[in-house]
Amino acid sequence: MAKYKYIATDSDGSEFSGVIDAPSESKAKRELADKGVNVVRITEMGGFGTGKTKKGSKPLFGTGVSSANVTIFSRQLATLLKAGLPLLRALEVISRQEKNPYFKAILEHISDNVRTGNKFSDGLSQHPKVFDKLYVNMARAGEAGGVLDVVLDRLATFQEKLMKTTNKVKSAMVYPFVIMFVAVAIVVILMIFVVPQFQKIFSEMLGSAKMPALTQSIIDISNFIKDRYIAAILIVVAVVFAIKFILKTKVGILAKDRLALHLPKLGDLVMKSTVARFTRTFGTLLASGVPILEALTITRGTIKNTVISDALSRVHDRVRDGEPLAAPLDQQKIFPAMVTSMVEVGEETGQLSEMLNRIADTYDEEVDNSVGAITSVIEPIMIVFLAVVVGTIVIALFLPIIQIIKTLTGG
Repeated sequence: MAKYKYIATDSDGSEFSGVIDAPSESKAKRELADKGVNVVRITEMGGFGTGKTKKGSKPLFGTGVSSANVTIFSRQLATLLKAGLPLLRALEVISRQEKNPYFKAILEHISDNVRTGNKFSDGLSQHPKVFDKLYVNMARAGEAGGVLDVVLDRLATFQEKLMKTTNKVKSAMVYPFVIMFVAVAIVVILMIFVVPQFQKIFSEMLGSAKMPALTQSIIDISNFIKDRYIAAILIVVAVVFAIKFILKTKVGILAKDRLALHLPKLGDLVMKSTVARFTRTFGTLLASGVPILEALTITRGTIKNTVISDALSRVHDRVRDGEPLAAPLDQQKIFPAMVTSMVEVGEETGQLSEMLNRIADTYDEEVDNSVGAITSVIEPIMIVFLAVVVGTIVIALFLPIIQIIKTLTGG
């Protein structure tokens, strides 16, 4: 027996939906027709346990659902709930117009859970790769307080600001990667196609004369890449995999995260973006009614840097023992003094969530400034790097030419 979800109309023309068990779609239609139900649309429900859905199959890589999908869903659901639509009806409206087939199936699955009397947050929790702990806990707090529309609106705002910051950081990293790719491509082309041609000329013109050391080094590298390109590729792949393996170990992760915080310019950007994420997430959770210890635990899980995450674990333990938040946060010496001072003021005035969101707004602007500063520094560095690499090869190729000219002129 399979489950079929149907949308039908009553005698007044109003739409309603339901679920029916039947061995086939035709028999499901027949059973509904026998009951006097006017079916508009009927589709087989997919089982998420098997990885299959009505519209397609679960993606092999990733979740199949982008953060933009979830953000748009949150904003649409909050708007419909504020307009007075019941939760189930709002979910059905959104799932019907969703174009991502896998996300559509997830939303229909959540709708079915709500229809059978389960909580909205319980349906969300069944899809942890799409709706994280932050999302589920805020939804649960919104349901408990009867302010789900307000919480969803906060979630949408939080996600929009987070996406904006993330996109700015990613865009700042595009330029150096492009320059590096161009540099590598130019070097490979010179080594495989240009240097061998010069090598033939030098061999004919110089005969048994010794080539300059720099030129010989470039020729040796060129010969290795040209004649043993498979070995060269394997070496590069091995180095990449070795680095990835090391960075996945506990020691490697900790070393990488510590280095990220102390790199010139980049460390400043990492810190500011982390502060913005921490304060935005923590403030949004507190404003939605999530208890402070649970909010700290959830927020800690959203921080990617293990140095800061470990510091927040120690802060959590101190707060659990009865200390105010600001004191242990200041003693960890991780966040700037301005952040801990504003947290202290927020605690004293009873407006901690508002103060945290103000800090987040401030640091979002700081991230913009840092991204601009890094871009302005990286551009000349990359250009100089490219010039040095290509210039070294060109100089190496010109040194034998000078030697040949001296030999021919008797100089």
